[in-house]
Amino acid sequence: MKGNEALMESLNEQQVMMLRLFKNPLSDEDFTQIRRLAVKLLAKNMDETLDQWEQENNIDEHTYDQLSKGHFRSSNNK
Repeated sequence: MKGNEALMESLNEQQVMMLRLFKNPLSDEDFTQIRRLAVKLLAKNMDETLDQWEQENNIDEHTYDQLSKGHFRSSNNK
């Protein structure tokens, strides 16, 4: 199967390992639980990245408050 070979070559090692791990079908309940855990992990990583960016750029609640009250529309000078 050339299609599968091309797909496997385009995946990184972690992706291939995950596919092998889930070679046999899971129950719907187990699949849902694993998917929720993966989403929770990705959300945690994203939150940590955002927190780090806010610290590095001195972004705080006041900054977001000011931005929410700002005016971002461009003027019609045509």
